[in-house]
Amino acid sequence: MNIKIKRVYEKPDPKDGFRILVDRLWPRGLTKEKAAADLWLKDIAPSTELRKWFNHDAEKWKEFQKKYQQELKENKEAVSVLKEHLKQGPVTLLYGAKDEEHNEAEVIKEFFS
Repeated sequence: MNIKIKRVYEKPDPKDGFRILVDRLWPRGLTKEKAAADLWLKDIAPSTELRKWFNHDAEKWKEFQKKYQQELKENKEAVSVLKEHLKQGPVTLLYGAKDEEHNEAEVIKEFFS
């Protein structure tokens, strides 16, 4: 599967393919035009409870990955939407977090590997 990951604040590139924002909340200070997201798939994002618990704490990363992978297994509808786009060509998962190693897009990419 051809999945790339990129911060939504980075400049779009034609090589990105189909751009999907995977955050539950819209990124601060960003217009829809600048985000250049083809789809906002907020339902694939971690639950509000899990997101708040994790709070981008790197020490909780391993546990967050396990819990979020379980949420993805149970979230068949949003996962199938992403699968359909992956069948059509390259997809770039967009996220707003400052941490480029510990974010939901990384977990989603791993889930589809």
